[in-house]
This record gives sequence, C-alpha cells and structure tokens, in this order.
Amino acid sequence: MLLLELREWEIAMRILLVALTLALSIPCFSEDKWPQVTDLDWRDLRQHNNQRQYIDEMATSRLGQSLHKTESDLNILQRIVDQKLIEPSDSFNLQALGVVLGDLFVERYNLQWKIYQDEEGRSRATCVPNTSQCLFPVTMLSRRIEVGLHPDVQAIYQESAELIKPYLPKLPYQVD
Repeated sequence: MLLLELREWEIAMRILLVALTLALSIPCFSEDKWPQVTDLDWRDLRQHNNQRQYIDEMATSRLGQSLHKTESDLNILQRIVDQKLIEPSDSFNLQALGVVLGDLFVERYNLQWKIYQDEEGRSRATCVPNTSQCLFPVTMLSRRIEVGLHPDVQAIYQESAELIKPYLPKLPYQVD
C-alpha cells in the first residue's frame, strides 16, 4: 500500500513539474515585441570595466596616452588599430576598442549603454534613451579587423553619429 502511495506521489510531482514548466514557458510562446532594450546586468558592467581598463592600460604603456572619454580617444583607438596592437583573432580585446568607442557616443550624444535583444540574439548597444534606436559600437571595429580590413575610426564614428542624430531628442528652439 505504501509503495502505491509513493508511486502516485511521484506521478503527481511529475505532473506538477510539467505544468510548472509549461506555465513558465508561456511568455516564450507569446508574441514578444522585438526588439527588447534593457539595462546592462552586473556581468556586462564588469566586462565593460575590464575592457576599458585593458585599452587604457595598453594606451598608457604602449602609446604613452590615457583615455579621457573625449573625442581625442578616437586618435588613441586609431593608433592601436594602425599599430596592430591587438591580434585579429582576439575578438574579446578587439571588442574592447568598441566599448571605448561606445563610451564616446554615450558622452557626446547622451546615449545609454543597453542590452538590445531581437530575433538574432543579444548585443550590447548604445541607445537613445527610451527608444530602440541604437548603435552597436562593440563590433564596429572588431568585425572589420577580424576580416582583414583597416578601419578608419574617425570615419566610423562620424558615420554612426550621423545615423543616430535624427533620433536624438530635440531641445526647445534647437535648429537642425
């Protein structure tokens, strides 16, 4: 009799587990609105800090300059690219160049670092506040370098800035 009660309990628990799994997966089947733009989590923030630090230490030790989160950092990034201080196969550290580039968009255009998620996946992006209008600086340089191109950092920055400007908030009495 006790064995029968244990078996019934096991079946009931499995049914409960399946029901709970289905209930938790319902949002996956709903029509999510893409893209979803959310805040960076602690892992992303730590990764950004580590990548910034890597580029700043490289700039200081190899180029005798440090980062300032101003457009003068574009020259530092270009020198790193020109001198090939990061191997094309080193995606993580190439993306660190993009984090520094993204910091410039944040400083100059009041964008925010966010996570941009769509059907293709999850990316770190700099976005216009309260919109899904974003730039993806983390890979702007790395993808070009990985395929053997020699990117013009200043040109990429300027072209990207022109793309995002129409989506920036307009200040009262601002002339375009």
